[in-house]
Amino acid sequence: MLRQLPPVFWTVPYVGSRFPGSSAVADRPGLEAGANCQLFAYEVLRHFGLTPPDLRSSELWADTESTTRVAVARPLDLVLFNADDEAYGAHVGVWVDGGRVLHLCAEVGRPVVWEMGEFAARRRYRVLIGIKRVVGSPHPHPPRYPHGEVLPGL
Repeated sequence: MLRQLPPVFWTVPYVGSRFPGSSAVADRPGLEAGANCQLFAYEVLRHFGLTPPDLRSSELWADTESTTRVAVARPLDLVLFNADDEAYGAHVGVWVDGGRVLHLCAEVGRPVVWEMGEFAARRRYRVLIGIKRVVGSPHPHPPRYPHGEVLPGL
């Protein structure tokens, strides 16, 4: 999956004001001017032909029309993390495989792939809120990872 992303995806800068529904994104759609974690994750999914809704974290977690909660992550599922078990303000990434998540965060400033333990080691990402799958998403190789509690490491 990662090799199928065009090079431009790897140079997207983190810009917190560029989130789904913002005037900044309405004025300049796409990733060229930067993105927050949600916008980046949704654009990755769109590159692979999926159609995620343009929702903020808590709206995404509550959504049942375009996404569904799943217990086991597969490639291209959305993964939500936070410092606590609240979906509001949660960080969003894209499950790659084998416990790895592609995401864009302010700490790094550019897209990066982290192992689940790297999220657990950071207070702001230590809780795995859960996993969401865009309805109708194709997933050929389902990796296994349980969710729902504080991640090991903190």
